[in-house]
Amino acid sequence: MPGLSGRVLVVDDNKVIRQLIRVNLELEGFEVVTAADGAECLEIVHRVRPDVVTLDVVMPRLDGLRTAARLRADARTRGIPIAIISACTQPEAESGWSAGVDAFLAKPFEPGEMVRLVQRLMRCHGGEAGVPEAVAPGEAGPVVRPAG
Repeated sequence: MPGLSGRVLVVDDNKVIRQLIRVNLELEGFEVVTAADGAECLEIVHRVRPDVVTLDVVMPRLDGLRTAARLRADARTRGIPIAIISACTQPEAESGWSAGVDAFLAKPFEPGEMVRLVQRLMRCHGGEAGVPEAVAPGEAGPVVRPAG
């Protein structure tokens, strides 16, 4: 479908989760590239040039929050929207905002909800990060950085 295409870099150490996210995004017309951890993400992000990055928090070598902080520290990647897709806690969510994460989606998640979150981040790409309809951590639905 026109307007829904884009490239997403999916980073998760669980192969099943990577495939679940990949299949659901590809069904919506996204091109998907995967990485098994944050270190691999940083190795390929400049070559892949994604429009959105999704990160798990707990991964070997380099976790999702440190990966997000490194992506934000690099001038070439600081504008890429980042979503954490993880069983995140309130402290992790707060650390994520500090690291520059744009959205959180708790595992387990509904595939349609994950696709809609990526679509919203894709639409915000190039603009100011954040989507006005934020959901507090622990509530149903994704948590997005408050606008402003």
